[in-house]
Amino acid sequence: MREFLVELTTTVPDGTDPAEVDRVRAREAVRARELAASGHLARLWRPVGEKRSIGLWRAEDEAALREEVLGSLPLRPWMTAVVTELETHPNDPTV
Repeated sequence: MREFLVELTTTVPDGTDPAEVDRVRAREAVRARELAASGHLARLWRPVGEKRSIGLWRAEDEAALREEVLGSLPLRPWMTAVVTELETHPNDPTV
């Protein structure tokens, strides 16, 4: 699988029922655990004081990442995604 750095920003539409937001966020947490268990979500961070997240994701290619992985997130309709495909650097200390 290829690796991708993905920045996700969620913007809940004005007027959305807070109870609905809570339900969708709860489903999002379940789906994130499933994606982690399947190897698609490797790491996830939130910059201090911000609502966006930055994650290390894995998929066969960018199309699969966008459609099958990120597209399966319950919050996806409210998200924007910036995707950067990664490759190993020759100076990576883990290589």
